[in-house]
Amino acid sequence: MENDDKIHLNQEQQAEKSIEVQPTQVCGPNTTPYVVRPGDTMFSIARQFGVSLDALIKANPQILDPSQLRPGQIVCIPQVVCPTGTFAYIVQPGDTMFSIARRFDVPLQTLIDANPQIPDPARLVPGQTVCVPITSPPPTTCPPGTFSYTVQPGDSMWSIARKFGVSLDALIAANPQIPNPNLIFPGQIVCVPRSAPGPCPPGTFSYTVQPGDSMWSIARKFGVSLDALIAANPQIPNPNLIFPGQIVCVPGSQPPPPGRCPAGTFAYTVRPGDSMWSIAKRFGVSLDALIAANPQIPNPNLIFPGQTVCVPNR
Repeated sequence: MENDDKIHLNQEQQAEKSIEVQPTQVCGPNTTPYVVRPGDTMFSIARQFGVSLDALIKANPQILDPSQLRPGQIVCIPQVVCPTGTFAYIVQPGDTMFSIARRFDVPLQTLIDANPQIPDPARLVPGQTVCVPITSPPPTTCPPGTFSYTVQPGDSMWSIARKFGVSLDALIAANPQIPNPNLIFPGQIVCVPRSAPGPCPPGTFSYTVQPGDSMWSIARKFGVSLDALIAANPQIPNPNLIFPGQIVCVPGSQPPPPGRCPAGTFAYTVRPGDSMWSIAKRFGVSLDALIAANPQIPNPNLIFPGQTVCVPNR
């Protein structure tokens, strides 16, 4: 009987031990999980990761008594907000301040100075945030023929080139300010070449995406079906993701550029609130004559600000 009690007690101890070292806590957004080690306290963890003790306690409401931590427990570390002129880098296993400085081509002392929240630069922990100074300031404006794109987490030059339907070589050539195209970071500005007007096939014309546009709104704007618009743009991998400055090929006749209306007409740029009827009335021409002078407009009931309408001379 005594042996049975010992076996039962040992089983309970084993169960408690296994529960203790198996993390079940899932950390929320903008936090990183950290496994408590022997000797850790909330204060020492806060100091190690460069966050305030209050912020650390607030990020861990599941820890009822912050003064009592046990090895194997999960503590959620709030992300450090890096100041302007730097970007956040999450330390990976094997990283050191020297290797991070070398990877991002910044002087080691500059990297250390940018991270006063790290008490011991010689001891980094995976999951810790290091603020890396931006050594190559992004251009304030991109050159003609390109538009600016802000790098998002997970982006690479290859994915950006694919996203906008340009070649990787062209994208790299348009960004001589980026010394290493394999190293770009969130918040950096990349200049994306605008697609040349030529790539649109016969029977379509090029349209430059504006802020707020979607494939659906462009299809509606030009009076074409969404399916036809998507089919005319196989270079767009995800029709739900288009960006300002991107070129979309629209089925139909090419609208005349401003100032290049045929003889006997003059160019008028559509303003907010305009309709073909109001334009005809404004210039004293018949609606039928105005529609006939603009065969490039597939649906006269759908015109938009910035579009060119050719108005017959009176």
